[in-house]
Amino acid sequence: HVVSGYVGNKAAVFPLQLLGLDVDVINSVQFSNHTGYSKGFKGSVMDGDGLNTLLSGLDENGLLEDIQYILTGYIGSATFLAAIRNVVLKVKAGKPNFRYLCDPVLGDNGKFYVPPELVGLMKSDIIPLADIVTPNQFEVEQLTGVSILSLEDAKKASAAFHDLGPPIVFLTSLEFRTEEPSDTLTIFASQRKHSKDTSYHDEVYSIEVPKLQGAFTGTGDLTAALILGHLHQHPDNLKLVMEKVINTMQAVIQRTSEATNACKDPKSAKARELQLIQSKSIIENPPATYEARKIE
Repeated sequence: HVVSGYVGNKAAVFPLQLLGLDVDVINSVQFSNHTGYSKGFKGSVMDGDGLNTLLSGLDENGLLEDIQYILTGYIGSATFLAAIRNVVLKVKAGKPNFRYLCDPVLGDNGKFYVPPELVGLMKSDIIPLADIVTPNQFEVEQLTGVSILSLEDAKKASAAFHDLGPPIVFLTSLEFRTEEPSDTLTIFASQRKHSKDTSYHDEVYSIEVPKLQGAFTGTGDLTAALILGHLHQHPDNLKLVMEKVINTMQAVIQRTSEATNACKDPKSAKARELQLIQSKSIIENPPATYEARKIE
């Protein structure tokens, strides 16, 4: 959570509420602003004991019983990761329709945001519990060992995630490495569907979108929230969910880019905060500009 700006829960809760979900919020950090500001940030970080204390209070008052979903993002320590594992196991027990969305925030653009030793714990302790995972390209490659150079590689990486447990995989913002710089990004989604016997098939879609000008924080948090919100509304239509999410994201980023360019200092961190509240109508009624393509 940040006091000012739109990352973490500040980017996730508002769209979830707009899409019809009543959200109980736990802030794993309480920062003045996100970490990209030139003069830094102030604040505090919750540890695993702090999370367990909050969860104990919720449990004692029967407030975990009606939980349909859990969404997690940045997990900065092994103790916090262990506490999340415990609550997911507790809430999931006896609830066949419960879904856990894990946005496995590890880093981006070749740089870790968390201690590298958490990669193994994420893969062994958290990913197998998830129903939906939403990694970016760096996180995909760290967790599966598959370098994403093509759609075929994306299919291999998604299958690797499915093999770990999650039936739904969204690979966000893939940039296939070619000799010439690309001006597009690819988003990839896969759902593993099991038959009554032991057989299964993976239903796979992709959307290619143009890169938009600017670099903005909070986009991963917003994407994960939109995925969960639209899966809540359309649990059996991965193609439609993907289209609503990506069209929303492109429109929000476009609005943010235009607002940034209109600022006196467009390179400042404040100028590049997501225009989330201004995009309320977009979140509720996304455009239909981009269509998902089924991959055989």
